[in-house]
Amino acid sequence: MADSSFDIVSKVERQEVDNALNQTSKEIAQRYDFKNVGASIDWSGEKILMQANSEERVKAILDVFQSKLIKRGISLKSLDAGEPQLSGKEYKIFATIEEGISQDNAKKVAKIIRDEGPKGIKAQVQGDELRVSSKSRDDLQTVISLLKGRDFDFALQFVNYR
Repeated sequence: MADSSFDIVSKVERQEVDNALNQTSKEIAQRYDFKNVGASIDWSGEKILMQANSEERVKAILDVFQSKLIKRGISLKSLDAGEPQLSGKEYKIFATIEEGISQDNAKKVAKIIRDEGPKGIKAQVQGDELRVSSKSRDDLQTVISLLKGRDFDFALQFVNYR
C-alpha cells in the first residue's frame, strides 16, 4: 500500500483579497466618518496602499479591511501591515500579503512533527511548502490536529490530502 500524504502550505487566494479590498473601498465611500478626509485603499503594485489625512482615519481603514478579510476566511497572519507614515499632508499604511512558508518556518514545523507527532511520519520541505507522509491516515489526522492546536506566526492550510 502506498503512503498517504498531505501538503502544508501558506497560500492566500488573490481574488478573495481583491473582493475584501473592493468591499472596504465601498464602505469607505459610504461611511460618514470617512467623508472629506481623502480616505482610500487600493493596490499599489504588489502592496496594498491605505491613505487618509489623519493617523486615526488610516488606522480605521486598516481595521475595516481586516474585518473584511476575516469575513472572507483569510487569516490576518498573512497580512503584514506597516506603521502609519506621514507623507506630505497624508498618512499612509503599506500592507503586503505574505504567502509561502519560509525555510526556517518549514524546519520548525517539521521538527514539531518529528518530536511530537506519531512515529513513522515523514516531513519533507519542498520549496515553500511541506509534504507530510505516512502509511497510516490516522497518523496524518493526528499531525493535522497537532498543528492546528499550535499558534504559529504564519497561516497554515492543509491541502492535497490523499
